[in-house]
Amino acid sequence: MPSACFCLTYVLSLCLGLLCLLFVTFWSSHWRGGFSWDGSALEFNWHPVLMVSGLLVLYGYAVVVYRLPFTWSQKKHIWKLVHAGLMLLALVLSVLGLCAVFDFHRGIQAPHLYSLHSWVGICTVVLFAVQWVLGLGGFLLPCSPLWIRSSLKPVHSWMGKAILILSVTACISGITEKLLFTLNGDSTEPYSSLPAEAKFVNSLGLLIVAFGLVTFGILSNKKWQRPEEDAESVQPLLNVHSP
Repeated sequence: MPSACFCLTYVLSLCLGLLCLLFVTFWSSHWRGGFSWDGSALEFNWHPVLMVSGLLVLYGYAVVVYRLPFTWSQKKHIWKLVHAGLMLLALVLSVLGLCAVFDFHRGIQAPHLYSLHSWVGICTVVLFAVQWVLGLGGFLLPCSPLWIRSSLKPVHSWMGKAILILSVTACISGITEKLLFTLNGDSTEPYSSLPAEAKFVNSLGLLIVAFGLVTFGILSNKKWQRPEEDAESVQPLLNVHSP
């Protein structure tokens, strides 16, 4: 049976993730004017929504799939597919988010990748793509030898946590950069006066940080890891004792 502490923590992570999605969508639709795909500022509004949805929330949900106790009695291969599928969807949403901001920059003839936020964001997505390809080749392909899986597993785990940290960093820096540009550029209320939009988006930032911390806490608690009692852990022992 799952512990009460895990259940509360997991439910908290689900709620924080949903709040992040609601806040970023409401911000983009209510204060920033909604959505379009025409190279205008309305197309840019897809960028924060897609990046928070894919690179942060869906990614965070996907990394804790193996921590769910009801999956421990089921075949791990099935949940590998679920994990990989969620990660692929998160990666696709992230790439679409990048397409939105690059297309917007082309429309207004703005330079690409000039800010620290853009550097962190693009590095995070690239690392995410590399992580997904390595996971596919190392853990899902049946031709992958066990020694590769055992060697790749700690690297895969470390990269997963690193991407989560980078995702939070990219999202926080991105919404701050957007507020600085919009409220100090085309608004009668500067960011420093903390208008309603600034208060709302700062709250979104706190939710993003909280979601990242709770998710990282779930990943870091060894008591909540899936027991290694499957073929991947048993097979090496059988090889050692076989004639």
